[in-house]
Order: sequence, then structure tokens, then C-alpha cells
Amino acid sequence: QVQLVEAGGGLVQPGGSLRLSCDASTSSVNLAVMAWYRQAPGKERELVARITGDITAEYVESVRGRFTISRDNARDNARSLVYLQMYNLKPEDTALYYCYAEGARRLRGRRFWGQGTQVTVSS
Repeated sequence: QVQLVEAGGGLVQPGGSLRLSCDASTSSVNLAVMAWYRQAPGKERELVARITGDITAEYVESVRGRFTISRDNARDNARSLVYLQMYNLKPEDTALYYCYAEGARRLRGRRFWGQGTQVTVSS
């Protein structure tokens, strides 16, 4: 079982920045896709950004140009990291942000979720 642990959420004023991180308990080569989803109260969970093993990134239109997703291996190569750098945050970005990963190789076909980290954008 792969564990995903998010960090970096918090309260920020409109126009501010935050950087979310997700620490996955397996090497990046075992994860075909890493992504960030979010769910605001009363709304469905939505994909925010995703990044593949060949570092192809995609974004939902509402965050394009403001958010950047990136991924890396930890120094020990036994864990992998995915980040979401968020700039110019807006109140509508307020949500619980989840890290997500799709397995590759021996983990092919499996999907993993983190517990979520809260981002609140408010003055």
C-alpha cells in the first residue's frame, strides 16, 4: 500500500501564495501519474493539476497560469514528491486539497489518495 501525506495548507489572504507538498511512500518510477484534486464544501471533487512520469502537466482552466505542479524523487529514491505551487490565490480556491497517484509497474491499475490538506483563502 502506498501512503500519500500532504502538507502546506493553511489560511492565506487573497493574492497570496502557498506551496503544497505530497510525500508518497514509493519511488516515482512506480507512480505513472501524480495529481492534486480539491473539494470545496457542497461541491464535487475536481482535478486541479496532474503530472505524468515524463513531466507532462495539465491544469484545470481556473488555475492555469497561477498554479504549477512539479514532481521529484526523494534523495533515497524510495519516496516521491509532488508539489503544487499556488500564486495569486482567490477565495474560490478555498477547498480541501487531496494528493492522488496512479500506480505503474507492479502497482499498475492501483490508485491512491491522501487525507487532504485545507487551503482557505480569506481576508
